[in-house]
Amino acid sequence: MDNYTLIHNAHLIDANTDIFGSLLIKNNKIHKIIPHKAENLPEIFEELGDEILLNATKIDAKGLVLTPAFVDMHVHFRYPGQSAKEDLESGSKAACHGGMGTVVLMPNTSPVVSSFDVASEVRAETSRLGLTDALQTLSITKDFSGTDISHLDCLQNQPILDMGCKAIPVITEDGKDVLSDEIMKAAMEKCSKAGVIVSCHCEDPKLVPVAKKLRDEKNYFEAEKVLADAENIYTERNLQLALETNCRVHIAHISTKKALDAVRAAKSTPKGKELVTCEATPHHLGLNQEMPGFENQLVNPPLRPKSDMEAVVEAILDGTVDVIGTDHAPHTFQDKKNGACGFTGIETAFSVCNTVLVKERGLSLQKLSDLMSNKPSQILGISKGLLKQEYIADLVIIDPDQEIIIDNNNFYSKGKFTPINGKTYFGTIEKTIHNGRLVYPF
Repeated sequence: MDNYTLIHNAHLIDANTDIFGSLLIKNNKIHKIIPHKAENLPEIFEELGDEILLNATKIDAKGLVLTPAFVDMHVHFRYPGQSAKEDLESGSKAACHGGMGTVVLMPNTSPVVSSFDVASEVRAETSRLGLTDALQTLSITKDFSGTDISHLDCLQNQPILDMGCKAIPVITEDGKDVLSDEIMKAAMEKCSKAGVIVSCHCEDPKLVPVAKKLRDEKNYFEAEKVLADAENIYTERNLQLALETNCRVHIAHISTKKALDAVRAAKSTPKGKELVTCEATPHHLGLNQEMPGFENQLVNPPLRPKSDMEAVVEAILDGTVDVIGTDHAPHTFQDKKNGACGFTGIETAFSVCNTVLVKERGLSLQKLSDLMSNKPSQILGISKGLLKQEYIADLVIIDPDQEIIIDNNNFYSKGKFTPINGKTYFGTIEKTIHNGRLVYPF
């Protein structure tokens, strides 16, 4: 017997839609969009018929925004091997709380995820929890060796998942970059043939020890300058190699004006427009190192000067940046005291982006949905991200006008550290629907 869920009295918004109405879910897919003006149900009887409507689970959106669940292309769940920081259950609950229907998991775990079998296991274990879909990436070089790419042969002839994408649509060396141009080029050649995206943590490894020494000396501003050079040099390197190999490349957590200019230039060519995408994090568009108290907040790439932060925002507004990726990087408080880089961000992403981009810069909620749902779905090749018939019913009900004070005690992530704890933003996740089922509130 088919299961129906009717979400009514909703403001329906996606990249292409802005109407008032209802949405009917049949099993795990969007079945029908019903525009209407009234808040009551009688209008919908005529559209659906008594039998469906009477038997459907009904969710009153109370006039709030119903939008596709978000897709986060840059997430650390620390599995396997780092359960003190995060695990699949805590990470999946955090994803639900943040309105994320799909997450792309980084491979810098313990051990490093370099095999198809381990990636498949992570995806299957997350699926059994039933809270979010996880796409596990593989490392570019086996076990982060920097030299061995033999494991990438498994990318050929991959199975296609029910959501429409390859089992492993992305590989990355996240947390570092591949030093050798020759090794990176060979990896991109394999990925070009396999139709797999290479996500790049653009950072010249030769400059990292210099920056670390400066950070250890608490010379954060000078360290930032070195790491800006490191990002700029390897952004240009990785873009050039992608264009040479016809490989799809995704520039992760872009944070400098010069790196953005390099992406913009690459995208201005027909080949680059087809091959190149990039992401910005909520913290790089909402925070900068010139804000009081933020100059020593450790994250990689670091918080940049205000001029770079403004460049990231402008690149979102002009379309250079394709998606928002949180780089959710949970750590214990002891890790942070010991100098670990990274912030917990999956549960605060919508509030930060809604405040900085929509409330302060006039971006439409439609465009924000494009950045957080539609574009990442398109890049990955999944049938999500739009309020569209037969698309998977991953949805969120949001209140974009609700004021919220960030309180890390309310996080479901094990990683409680965020530099915005106690700060005020706008926008809350009221309900999350995954695969047609209400999964949040828990």
